Amino acid sequence: MIHDPTKREDFDSSNIVIFLYKWRKPLFIVMIVALAGSWFFSLPWFITPKFKSTVIMFPASTNSVSKALLTENNQKGEDLMSFGEDEQAEQMMQILNSNKIRDRVITTFNLMEHYGIDSAAMYKYSRLFDEYDRNISFRRTPFMAVQITVYDTDPQVAADIANTIASLLDSTKNDMQHLRAIQGLSIVEEEYRALQSEVYVIVDSLVSIGKLGVNDVEYQSQVMNQQMAIAIMNGNTEAQKALQKRLDILGKYGGIYMSLKNSLEFKTEQLTLLQSRLKEAKVDAQENIPQKFVVSDAYKAEKKSYPIRWLIMLVSTISALFLTIISIMIVEKISLANAQKKFQLGQS
Repeated sequence: MIHDPTKREDFDSSNIVIFLYKWRKPLFIVMIVALAGSWFFSLPWFITPKFKSTVIMFPASTNSVSKALLTENNQKGEDLMSFGEDEQAEQMMQILNSNKIRDRVITTFNLMEHYGIDSAAMYKYSRLFDEYDRNISFRRTPFMAVQITVYDTDPQVAADIANTIASLLDSTKNDMQHLRAIQGLSIVEEEYRALQSEVYVIVDSLVSIGKLGVNDVEYQSQVMNQQMAIAIMNGNTEAQKALQKRLDILGKYGGIYMSLKNSLEFKTEQLTLLQSRLKEAKVDAQENIPQKFVVSDAYKAEKKSYPIRWLIMLVSTISALFLTIISIMIVEKISLANAQKKFQLGQS
C-alpha cells in the first residue's frame, strides 16, 4: 500500500504533544541555551542596574493665600487644607513635564555628565532629553494623586532627584503665580492711589466750601429761613441783609456741597473695598504656600529595580522556543510540499 503524503491529518491536541515529543531534544537544547544566554547577557556587564525611587503627592485645592484665608465668603474649593481634584492634578502634571523643572534638574545634578553624554557631541541635548525621559516619569494614580518615578544607577541620586522635583513644583508654580500677582498688585496699587487722590481733592473742596460757611445745607437752609421769617416779622432790615447774604452763598455752593458729599461717600466705600483688595494682592504677591501634600517621600533604594532578570530570562526563553517551533513547522511544511511534488510526479 502506497502512502499518500498529500493526505492531511486532523490537527488536534495529540498532534501537538506528538510534535513536541518528536522535537524534544532540539527544543530542550534551545531552552537551555536561551536560559543561559539571557542569564549571561542580563549581567551588570551588559545591562547597567538601576534603582527606583518614587514620590507620591496630592495637589492642593487652592492657589491663593488671600482667597483661602482672608476672603469672608470662602468656598469649599478654596479651603487651604483640602486636596485638589482632577483639574489641579492635570495642572500639576503639566508643570512637572515643563522644561522649567527639567532644565533645573539637569543643571542641579549635572545630568549630562552623570549620564555620560559627551558635551561636544552634535546632538547632545537630544540625547540628554531622551535619557531624562527614559529615567524620569510622572503619572496619575487611580486616587487622584501624582507619582514621580526616577530610575538611576545611583540609588541616592535617584531619591535626591525625585525629592528635588517635588520641591521644585512649589517654587516653579509659585514663581509663575507671583509674576502674575505682582502685575495685579501694581494695577490695584495704581487704582488705589488714583482713587485716594480723588478723595483728597473732594475733601479739600469741601473744606474750602466749609470756610464759606456751607457745612450742612439742609439744616442751615431750614434755620436761616426761620431766622429770616423772624427778621421780617420784626422789621430788622440789617438782619435780613445778613441772612440774605448767607442764603445767597448757601444757594450758590449748596448744590456743589451736596454733590461733593455724595461723591465722597461713594468713593470712600470704593476706597474701602479697594483697600481690602490691595491687602489680598499684597499677600498673594509676597507669600508662598505649598502647592501639594506629599504622601510619600523618596528614599534610597536597597535593591535594584531594573533589569528584572527572571522576566528577561522567561521572555527570552519563551520567545526562543516559539521561534524554534515556528521554524521547525516551516521546515516540515517545506518537506511535506517537496514530498507531495515527488509523489505526484511518481503517479504520473
